[in-house]
Amino acid sequence: MSSSEENVRLTVGEAELTVDPLHGCRISSLRIGGTELLRQGDRYGCFPMVPWCGRTGHGRFRNGGVLHELPLNSPPHAIHGTGRDTSWTPAYTAADVAEGRAAFYYDLAAPWPYEGRVTQTFELTGDSLTLGLAVETYGDSFPAQAGWHPWFRRNLGGEDARIAFEPAWQEERGADHLPTGKRIDPVPGPWDDCFGMPDGVDVKLTWPEQFELSVKSRSEWVVVYDEQDEAVCVEPQSGPPNGLNTAPRLVTPIDPLEMGAVWSWTRL
Repeated sequence: MSSSEENVRLTVGEAELTVDPLHGCRISSLRIGGTELLRQGDRYGCFPMVPWCGRTGHGRFRNGGVLHELPLNSPPHAIHGTGRDTSWTPAYTAADVAEGRAAFYYDLAAPWPYEGRVTQTFELTGDSLTLGLAVETYGDSFPAQAGWHPWFRRNLGGEDARIAFEPAWQEERGADHLPTGKRIDPVPGPWDDCFGMPDGVDVKLTWPEQFELSVKSRSEWVVVYDEQDEAVCVEPQSGPPNGLNTAPRLVTPIDPLEMGAVWSWTRL
């Protein structure tokens, strides 16, 4: 267990989690018994998607009659929120770290047009990681989303990871990479697609004879991205891509947005 100005490391049993609050409060490392499960690099690990997830079409969304425009960081769209590009402030004690817990926050600011606060929490055990995100407003109500974008290594030195899940539907993806609004029967991958799981996200990754890892959330939305050779992404989120426009969830002074996910693993 340790912390520094740049990183916070939580260690419980053979599990070791490293969080980098200065670079988007991303998980830079998750090691189980010395085996790294996350793809390494400044863009990878696992970053929070907040206050929106995936692509917001052409960087535009409305709150009532007011139109807002976000920077197009993945032209022609705005992608994955502002939290991953922000320095977060620690909000934990030494006793928290000793028990495998940590929390961080940042205050929403331009280019996001509304004032508020985002808090991210981590709780590590020997065989699980519980993640939390909360979005609060300082005044005006606004639509928002929250989720995580982990890059799990496809190969840990044996066979490639296998992915298993049973979605109720797949959001049809248009040529612009946005959902068309039509729900279709799930089709074989590779995917960069959003799926609906109305009973809650439940996705299993298996590295044969090595590890089995499940990603669960009470949310019904998950994006699976496995178009790269190096990694598989399983992204639980509070709404679908472009959801600020198609499925807005208002954050109000009495109703913050709260999002949770649990990763749990076993050795095979």
